[in-house]
Formats: sequence, structure tokens, C-alpha cells
Amino acid sequence: MKSIASDWMSAAHDDLELIQEIIHNENLTNLVAFHSQQAIEKSFKSILEEYDGNVPRMHNLETLLPKVNRHVTFIDAELDLFEDLDKLYIDSRYPGDFGLLPNGKPTIDEAKKFYELALLIHEAVTVALK
Repeated sequence: MKSIASDWMSAAHDDLELIQEIIHNENLTNLVAFHSQQAIEKSFKSILEEYDGNVPRMHNLETLLPKVNRHVTFIDAELDLFEDLDKLYIDSRYPGDFGLLPNGKPTIDEAKKFYELALLIHEAVTVALK
């Protein structure tokens, strides 16, 4: 594996470790969502670096997915969550809407779904890079 691809995966792993520390805190569900989005994005960028040598400067998971799907398939992943994660990522950068869904912060159950998706994708990318 290329060094830079490994660096992307290491950074994604750091996001997942942080989530493990905060996943049960109702006050931090927005941060679980943010770091889930980041773990997925970094995992995607690892694949793109390894196989294409080209990492686009974008953060939208729905746009990155077709580029990544040429190299790895995500079975059983709730990919429809990407839309919410993308919205949360953008909104979390502005304090007035810090990581909010239309009805406020994600619930614990929503946060857990985001985390599970990030784990599944990270694991699939890890396998694809071996």
C-alpha cells in the first residue's frame, strides 16, 4: 500500500477511535456524525490515492462513492445515510447549525447508525487495500 493511502486510513481510524469514546453521550451525537463522515471520506480517499493516484478536493460522499466503487463494493451498507452525513458535515462548520439534522442533533440511534456505516466502510476499504 502506498504511504499516503496508509496515512489516509490511519487518519480514518483515529476518527473511529474518537467515536468509540463519545458514542454514548447524547450531547455529542453531532460530533459522532461529523467524525463518521470524516472516517468515510478519508477511507474513500485512501482507495482513490492507492488506485487512481488522484484524490479530489471534495468532501461530498455521494459524489466520491462512484469513483470509489470502481475499486471496492460496500455490501450491506446503508448508503442512503450519505445524504444526511454530507449535510451534517457542511452544517457542522457553522456554529449556528452545528451538526444538525432538520429536527436538531442526531439521536443516539442515528449516531450509532452513522458509526456502524463508517466502521463497515473502513473495514471494506482495509480489505480492498490488502
